[in-house]
Amino acid sequence: MPGTATTVALATGINVPDSFLTEHIEMYKAFHRTPELSSCEQRTAETIEARLSELGIEHFRCGGTGVVGLLRNGEGPVIGFRADTDGLPIAEETGLDYASRSTGTLPDGSNAPTMHGCGHDTHITAALAAAAYLVDARETWAGTVVFLFQPGEETASGARAMVDDGLWDRAPRPDVVLAQHVMPAAGGTFWLRAGNMASLGDSLRVTVRGRQAHGSQPEKSRDPIVAAAAMVMRLQAVVSREVAPMTPAVVTVGTFHAGLKENIIPETAEFTLNIRTPEQEVRNTVIAAVRRIISAEAAASGIAEPEITEINSFPRLFNDAENTARATRALTAAFGPDAVIDSALGMGSEDAGWLGDAIDVPVVFWAFGAFPREAFANGAAPAGNHSPHFAPDAGLAVTNGTGAALAVLLDHLGK
Repeated sequence: MPGTATTVALATGINVPDSFLTEHIEMYKAFHRTPELSSCEQRTAETIEARLSELGIEHFRCGGTGVVGLLRNGEGPVIGFRADTDGLPIAEETGLDYASRSTGTLPDGSNAPTMHGCGHDTHITAALAAAAYLVDARETWAGTVVFLFQPGEETASGARAMVDDGLWDRAPRPDVVLAQHVMPAAGGTFWLRAGNMASLGDSLRVTVRGRQAHGSQPEKSRDPIVAAAAMVMRLQAVVSREVAPMTPAVVTVGTFHAGLKENIIPETAEFTLNIRTPEQEVRNTVIAAVRRIISAEAAASGIAEPEITEINSFPRLFNDAENTARATRALTAAFGPDAVIDSALGMGSEDAGWLGDAIDVPVVFWAFGAFPREAFANGAAPAGNHSPHFAPDAGLAVTNGTGAALAVLLDHLGK
């Protein structure tokens, strides 16, 4: 990369002009201002495509609003690098001068404020910055990078949509798929582990149907609220009584809706569930228990079998041991001996694993911090992902995200 009098280090041995950092911080802020909801990332995709074209990188659409960039540089390894692109239906409350004021349309047709409350704007920018560096530093590496700008991570739909749209028929088969995620941690720190890196995730919608009646005549009703409430309460025992104490699992009832007026017993009640489990056997146990309880409580209430609809299902995210060790060495070499932390199993979920699992290719996923260390003074902690106050430091987000991407990529591709 051309040198200047003033440079900034993305990682040890990876220096760029100050102008490079400034350009990509502004890019990050622009993405932050204009988030789009899952599978609606049309403007985001167009912006990514325009930047790839500026860099002279071949690209194509995949999976609706997904974009694939193919950066070829002679013979060598083929490495996939995933960056998710969707925002969340959150009203931003960070107070940043580049805060989002955007809105989007939810699946039910309603309008909602949108925010990059999970940091996917960071991921997009880091991938584009890494691509820009690699274009200008072709003499230092050889091979192919398949940049995967993936939509719909928040709904577990994007990775599968890209695979189903012929991703690996249209792009070279990679030797490994890499992915990263910003988190509320200090800049210069990284979390990864071999094996399961995140949990399986399942979301269900339960519609309970009873019989409507006047509130003064409950004997003429089959009250779906009472039945659904009994289900919700009984579901709290699934983790404590059907899963071994040392096995992590979560069953959360996130929404409950019923009725329009206090003196009408409604015909239906609806609630949604989110389930997190560490592996398939536990997933099977928990989901079977959830279904059994819902069915049994319906029978006890004398109402019809409830309708259970899958909202989404996150696949496993399994870090290949050999490639995880390699990424750990690369990040340690770039950021220092204390930079990498052996991660505990997270109860969050991710669909990046499907990009590799679909073609039996290893995956490595790591998390990185992008907050100033003083944000953690005296036991304090910044707001986390999915909070309306989530606000990574723009400079740390760009330097750490880009530096990590390049450290691991160049470990595979460097001459």
